Amino acid sequence: MLYEYLRATYMQNEPIFVSDIRLPVSDVNLRQMFKVLCDLGKIRRFDTGIYYLPKESRLRGGVPLGADTVAKYKYISRNGRVDGYYSGYTFANQLGVTTQVPYMVEIVSNNASARVREVDLQGRRILLRKAKITVTKENYRVLQLLDFLKDVEQYTDEDNEIVYNCIHKYIVEEQISKKEVDLYIGQYPDRIFRYIYEMRLYDVFA
Repeated sequence: MLYEYLRATYMQNEPIFVSDIRLPVSDVNLRQMFKVLCDLGKIRRFDTGIYYLPKESRLRGGVPLGADTVAKYKYISRNGRVDGYYSGYTFANQLGVTTQVPYMVEIVSNNASARVREVDLQGRRILLRKAKITVTKENYRVLQLLDFLKDVEQYTDEDNEIVYNCIHKYIVEEQISKKEVDLYIGQYPDRIFRYIYEMRLYDVFA
């Protein structure tokens, strides 16, 4: 029963969290069922409570599940729900305002258990921060932007015009509005107002 459910619900190499499974069995029996499937080689265990259907490959043992994928599902988004976003040097690198490749992934998440801590996912280091404002599908884009602007000078190693163009592109593509910014900016340091003014960002917001 469980294997058919997993095959119908999850893709290969997609993290499966035991806590997400809703079947008419007890938690103890459910975990035992996962163990049996794992022992049979039908699924693989990534970490405690996290499994996956292995992707077929010529390589012996198949293609392993990536730690970055698990981090995204565990702390940022899964099942249509958004609980976090990339931050710090990770987001700066994604924006293109720095050439530095971060040695650890930085994430802000509702699912963090402490204000800030390091997490190790099979050798992949995650710097995890607890969200000050509850992250949702509706607000994560503007929170990610304000979080970045809070320390923008720390993350950038490009000239001001390149930084402006990268931020401008993000605002336009994500359709961030003045109304959204005004709703949350009061929760951030006053210096963000100066950055927004100096970068002429209020002219960019929808």
